Amino acid sequence: MLTDITIKNARGSDKVFTISDFGGLQIAIYPSNKKVWQHRFRHPTTKKQVLCTGGDYPIMSIKDARAWRDKNNELRLQGIVPPKKYEKLNQVTINKSTFNDIFGDWLQTMKTIKAWSNNYAIDTQQRADMYLLPKLGELPINKVTVPMLKDLLMEIQDTGKLDTVDKVKGIVTRVLGHAVSRGETDINVASSLSSDLFIKRKDKHYAHAKTPQELRELLLKLQEVKSKQSVRTALELLPHLLLRPSEVVELKWEYFDFDEKMIIIPAEAMKIKKKIHHVPLSNINLLIFKNLQSLSLGSPYCFPSPTDKNKAITPESLNRSMRRVGINKEQFTAHGNRHTAATIIGNHLPHIRRDVVDAQLHHTISGVSGIYNQADYLEERKTMMEDWSNYLNDLLA
Repeated sequence: MLTDITIKNARGSDKVFTISDFGGLQIAIYPSNKKVWQHRFRHPTTKKQVLCTGGDYPIMSIKDARAWRDKNNELRLQGIVPPKKYEKLNQVTINKSTFNDIFGDWLQTMKTIKAWSNNYAIDTQQRADMYLLPKLGELPINKVTVPMLKDLLMEIQDTGKLDTVDKVKGIVTRVLGHAVSRGETDINVASSLSSDLFIKRKDKHYAHAKTPQELRELLLKLQEVKSKQSVRTALELLPHLLLRPSEVVELKWEYFDFDEKMIIIPAEAMKIKKKIHHVPLSNINLLIFKNLQSLSLGSPYCFPSPTDKNKAITPESLNRSMRRVGINKEQFTAHGNRHTAATIIGNHLPHIRRDVVDAQLHHTISGVSGIYNQADYLEERKTMMEDWSNYLNDLLA
């Protein structure tokens, strides 16, 4: 007699194989790990073997499969041949939305009301397509259970993708919360998953320069880069701007106000959405960008791709160029430039307040300071960016 544990532990092999329950009921395990109920019985007239195909497990539970088998046997006793294929409609409660339905509605809500960027929405859809919808998509939303979610997330964890576990758990929790709000289910079962079940993801710290001497050696190495102009100049400016690598390479000329010595990056171009970001330009950086603009050849990007002026270079191209001049990933990565700036400024430019640094790094500021708009620090940030560029320049001198 089959149990849920037996079925869940059964894994697909090279060929389809079956595990029997009783009364002719069995479950077929496919190489893809798909599990489909089957019912074998004698034809009521010819007495030949007949094989009926049922629903997919776990959408069709053991209880549902046995009820389906019993219904087939009742029809046989009446001289009626049961249909060879289980009606899919019976697997989903009529008028009850599936997980896929709720996911689609939730995602559209996030894109419309929360103004998600296209890239973020695409990332979410891709994670759902890979990890959630194949197993939960056709399931009625009120049939999603804690064991299902636990098994799904543990499978991801077994591959070592701890960051993905967090993100997928976040998606499914919000989708089920959306379902509760819509009255499609009574409880968000994902909220019942204990965090103790999962391996804690270690905080990721990108390699960065920790001392002025390390920073000086890094800056000298960057001067040795022989890549195309876009990459070379982006690397030259990266330590100065306190932006993420993706934000640097995607800078557009339309963001610049040279009269005000300011880059104004729209909210959708920032990692933290719905908040524009001001980057004051030091005199050093202002001159570099003005010279760069004169050579832009009509590209909307400050750092256009050498092969297509309508595309920007990639963050990966920055790291590749650093590796070619001997800066290995244990010493420094493009993502580590912000950590470098925060460390060096905190230890060696004590006149600059931490709140001002956080504001320029576009961090979320906690406590009372976080209540006030970061633009309140703009004048201090102008001074800080000038001092920071001069500090970097002095290190090279």
